Amino acid sequence: MNWTLSWTEVLGFATGAVCVWLVARQHIANWPIGIANNVFFIVLFTQAGLYADAGLQIVFIALAAYGWWSWTHGGGPGTAGALPVRRTTRTEWAWLAAAGAAGTLGLTLLLDHATDSTVPFWDAVTTALSLAATYGQCRKLVESWWLWIAADLVYIPLYVHKGLHLTALLYVGFLALCVAGLLGWRRTLTERGARTALEATA
Repeated sequence: MNWTLSWTEVLGFATGAVCVWLVARQHIANWPIGIANNVFFIVLFTQAGLYADAGLQIVFIALAAYGWWSWTHGGGPGTAGALPVRRTTRTEWAWLAAAGAAGTLGLTLLLDHATDSTVPFWDAVTTALSLAATYGQCRKLVESWWLWIAADLVYIPLYVHKGLHLTALLYVGFLALCVAGLLGWRRTLTERGARTALEATA
């Protein structure tokens, strides 16, 4: 097995690990750290021929700017407080499922016909899952962690297949952090519900 490392992969590993840890802690600094991580991964994935994943990083940068604003302004005009953690609505699930299916199909066809990608479907499905998860993260939807977990379970063997072993290891760490993030956000939701109930009976 031939393991090769580059500074791009090392820096992507470091910034990615810090970013997910900060997201799990609901710390606003995750957004600028995440943008730096996206820049490193644009270079890394382009070199590896994972073109959808490389393009995905550009979308991530735009979503990070939105998420940064959303977390500090509550997600809309006239809302000054920090955005609260909440559940995903049925309507949001329907939109995410439809967009994910369409995105996977469209990207698979594009990558298969317009690039030299050797893994068009897997590159496409991880891209669709990651976009849906990032949107959920921007809105602080608890279930966004399940989407990240699903994506990571595909990313890990995909990166091993592509020879990006350090990045695969990073995503093993991501998987563990996603589980921790899911539990932490659920706890936040439960605690807020308990406070609301207590205030209602006071």
